[in-house]
Amino acid sequence: MTQQSPQVPSTEPELSGVRNFRDVGGLPTVDGRRVRYGVLYRSGHLAHATADDSAFLSALGLHTIFDFRNSADVKLDGADVELAGVRHVNIPLSDPAEGAQFWRMVRDGDLDQLRSLLADGRAAARMTASYRAIITERTAEHSRLLHALAEDSVPALLHCAAGKDRAGLSVAVSLLAVGVEPDAITADYVKSNDPHRRYAFRRSDRSPAGRSGEVMELLSPLFDARAAYLDAAFEAIGKTWGSTDRYLSDGLRLAPETRERLRARLLDEG
Repeated sequence: MTQQSPQVPSTEPELSGVRNFRDVGGLPTVDGRRVRYGVLYRSGHLAHATADDSAFLSALGLHTIFDFRNSADVKLDGADVELAGVRHVNIPLSDPAEGAQFWRMVRDGDLDQLRSLLADGRAAARMTASYRAIITERTAEHSRLLHALAEDSVPALLHCAAGKDRAGLSVAVSLLAVGVEPDAITADYVKSNDPHRRYAFRRSDRSPAGRSGEVMELLSPLFDARAAYLDAAFEAIGKTWGSTDRYLSDGLRLAPETRERLRARLLDEG
């Protein structure tokens, strides 16, 4: 049975301890339907959620929180707050050891080190490669997510650390699976650039020099939601599988009936 959910936009809150929260309801599909409000949310981590934040999230009637962070992320920011009656599912989308030295340098490196690591397009190239790799190498994880959403996991909140990259790709894949227009997916994705949504990144050097204009410019490709990154993910789908339908059927092992259940869960009645 399709779960009934609100069909009016929910007011987007300004949560105190949770960044980048939003309902992706209202996005249009290629066949004229829209994502239902109140079934699919996205955000940054919930480790710093205040009591008021937790009360708001609890009131959403969430069934499942999907957390795409790895153990290194949890060690850095902390575990999510627990919400009574809500299932928490951890599906790491990156190896805890992968890039540990890189991110340590991002947090602790001086200007010369950051230049050698990130300048001349290297930061953006790293992000682009990461997006492609998550699409091509994490099909089992995304298959698990979509099968869960099709069965019994909505309303659901999808998050990683910043709610931008791993959550952004997982939301994008979920939306592709129900036929949301790619341009609409990108428009939602780049909302993560809004100043009040951005991840509160910490540098060890808190002096003016440690957060100078040049330092922040070097770091910005890592913390921006750039349409080019998502475009690279979409291109990886086409290059690897030939089409979105083949990606969903062959890459993510979604049977036609599973896609229909997913559409029934996430889309309005049309």
